[in-house]
Order: sequence, then C-alpha cells, then structure tokens
Amino acid sequence: MFTPRRALVLFAAVVALTGVTLPVQAADIPAPGEIVMSPNIKHVTNVPKPEALADINTDIAFQGDYAYVGNYYGFSIYDIKNPKRTSVVSSVVCPGGQMDMSVYGNLLFGSVDSSRNDDSCNSTSQSASIKESWEGIRIFDVSDKANPKYIKSVETNCGSHTNTLVPDRRRENVYIYVSSYSPSGTFPDCQPPHDLISIIKVPLHDPTAASVIATPNLFPDGGNPGVPGSYPNGKSATTGCHDITAYPEKGIAAGACMGDGILLDIRNPEQPRVTATVRDEANFAFWHSATFNNDGTKVIFTDELGGGSRATCNEAIGPNRGANAYYDIKRGKLEFKSYFKIARHQADTENCVAHNGSLIPVKGRDIMVQAWYQGGISVVDFTDSAHPKEIAFFERGPDNTAPALSGGFWSAYYYNGYIYGSDFNLGLDVLKIDDWRTNKANGVKMRSLNAQTQASYPEWGHGHDDW
Repeated sequence: MFTPRRALVLFAAVVALTGVTLPVQAADIPAPGEIVMSPNIKHVTNVPKPEALADINTDIAFQGDYAYVGNYYGFSIYDIKNPKRTSVVSSVVCPGGQMDMSVYGNLLFGSVDSSRNDDSCNSTSQSASIKESWEGIRIFDVSDKANPKYIKSVETNCGSHTNTLVPDRRRENVYIYVSSYSPSGTFPDCQPPHDLISIIKVPLHDPTAASVIATPNLFPDGGNPGVPGSYPNGKSATTGCHDITAYPEKGIAAGACMGDGILLDIRNPEQPRVTATVRDEANFAFWHSATFNNDGTKVIFTDELGGGSRATCNEAIGPNRGANAYYDIKRGKLEFKSYFKIARHQADTENCVAHNGSLIPVKGRDIMVQAWYQGGISVVDFTDSAHPKEIAFFERGPDNTAPALSGGFWSAYYYNGYIYGSDFNLGLDVLKIDDWRTNKANGVKMRSLNAQTQASYPEWGHGHDDW
C-alpha cells in the first residue's frame, strides 16, 4: 500500500539526491523492518546470519570472490562470485569480540578485545584483572575456505579492538598495527596511561613466528585529557587508539584515537611517527575511524557519540555531533572543512552513529559509502570537502528482532561493483548503486579490500595485488 508516510520517505529520497535539505518529520520513520531507499539504489539480496554465530555481526574484509564477515562469536566466509547468489561457505565459532578482521594472502587476522581465560576457540570470558587472561590477535589459515584453520595467537596489551595491515615493500612481512584502549590500574597487562599501539610482525614464510616487535608511544604528552560530562556532552580522554587507517604506498596513516585525530609517517612501518594532531572539543565525543581520499589529501574522521548504543540521529542531538568531520591535509597539517550527518531522523529505539565505510573508486571524485547502524547505509560525495552531499541511501525501519538500540549496519563497503553491508542481527546485505557519479567504478576490479589498509584506485579493469 502506498501510504502518505511512504510518500514522504520517497520524496525525502528525491530531495536527498538534489542536495536540498527539508525538515524531517516523525512520520518519515519507516515501519519496523520496512526497507526504504533512494531511487538509485537496488537491494540485491540478503543472506541471514548463520545460526552457529550467536552474537552480532561486525566488520567485513574481501579477497577475490570471497567476503569475510566478523561476529563476536567468530566469523563466516561468503562466496560473492555472483553477488546476486551470495552464499555462506563456512562459519568458524571462536568467541571473543569484536572480530575486526584483515585478510592477506592465505591469512586472516582477527581482533579479540574481550578478555578470555585462554587463547583457544573454546575460551570463556575472564576478567582482565587476572594476569593469566588473554586477548589480542588470532591468526587463521583460510587457504581452504570450507575449513579455515586457527594457527597462531599473539597477545597484546589491552587486547585488540581493531587491526591495520601494513605490508613491507618487499612483501616478506606484514605488520599489524593493533589499536586498543581503556586501561585500568586493576589490569596487570593494560595499565594506564596506555598511550601506545602494539606492532606485530608476521613473517609471511612462517606466520606462526608472528610476535610483537614494538609498542611505540604516540602520545608522549598524555594526549587529550578529555572533557568531563555525561552523554551527550562529555568528550573522551585519549588512552590509546580506536582505529588506524594506513595508506602504505603513500607512507602515511591516520589514527582516530578517542580524543585525538592524528597523522602518521609510516615509511618505516616499525617506527610510525606522529606528524600532526587535531582535536574537536566542540562536537567530537570519541574519534572512531579515519578514511583518506584517493589522493591522500583529505581525511574523514568519524565520531562514535554514545558508543554506538544511543539514538543520536535525532533533532535533539543535531547535525554536528555523532557525525563525520572532513579535513584537508595542507602542508602536513589537518585543516577542518565541514561536518556531515544523515538528515533522516531515526526513532528513539534506533542506535545511529557514523560508522565504518570505504571509498567508491571513481577517479576525479571523492565518494564514500558508509554504515550508520540503524540509520542505514549512506553514499556521500565529498569532492568538495566543505560541502559534502548525500547522493544515495538505504535503510530499514527499527529492528524489532533484537533489543532496542542494538541493530543496524556495522559496516558498509564497496567492492567490485556492489555495496556490502554487515547488519548486526539480519546478516549480509548486497546493494547495487546506479548513479552517474559512481557508475565508472563498475569497471574497477580489486583483488582485495581491507578498509583500514587503503590503496590507490587501480586502473579500469585491473586490480592491485594484496595490500
């Protein structure tokens, strides 16, 4: 049935495409589970979450014809050779959130930021106050997609919330930058101030020899002390990094480190060096992730206001908090240009905040697809970084299959002609965008994608080797 509310939603979609902003009314919120999208997006398929994985889905990595989807309970491998017929190849049950992943060659690296009684896939939760507890990186051999094998664990201080791959130039080793935070005086292996990252070196000829080779201090001055206050007014202090995105061929990285945004020189991957720092004490509560544009001249930082468990996409919070912030890199410094936040207000039961995304490879334009939890998936053109504009979107109404404020898209990435979205509870969604600003990307074929390890766009029809 074509209801007046539905008409409002579709009209809002057309308005979004023209770049005109109109007030959003409560009537615009779709019914629970109802799909709404802009006219230039098609929903290709949904693959429900495998029953063996009892927790929420998280991040995605890609390689060849496969997608790897993380879950607090392990991960799954999907065959995406024919995106319309995406299917699960295998699932690995190995609890220990949040299973942020990177894939390189036959190796999958999974982050465990949940203190366990040991490093096995049969482990159980155990307080980090117990010295023998374990958290860090798990390494799997995924050469046999139907039967991945757990081959190595590496313990790191404060565990691993996320991980970033930085291959060396000779492709003999791959380095893993491990981001972690939230130390405590009661945690023997995670003591304050924890102003560091852990660097794991993985010899590719013998990955079981992987080990921590450095723990560089990125904040010798202690980092941002934060601004006390309850949600939504407090600003996080810096006690580590949440996320680092590397651009190895340009020798740079960007870190989202709780209270600070940073640029890094990573030409020597064993000795990353901070070259610029920026803070936003007006609007940013928690610096969450970073993405470069293709030229490496801009950075998008995201703000995870409320930790992803609050209804931040509403009139009360406004357009500048829980948003993206766009910075140009000028003479090695970060120069603020603008904010962007989805204009569609969400229900009070819907967690919504800027989350994980990636570039759509269109030369001459800067376009990013991004997850917003229950705010859905948004495609934004930020070629003019002072005036970013949403050009497409996809979302569902409130997720009533799970508790309130616990649903939506964790991550959304573009890979070889399609957008893949990892929904907390509802599985893997595949979308297709048909827009004059993005259609040239259909001819770009990539061999792999780890969103936190960027590479410049390949030429039409040619893919990069693994980065």
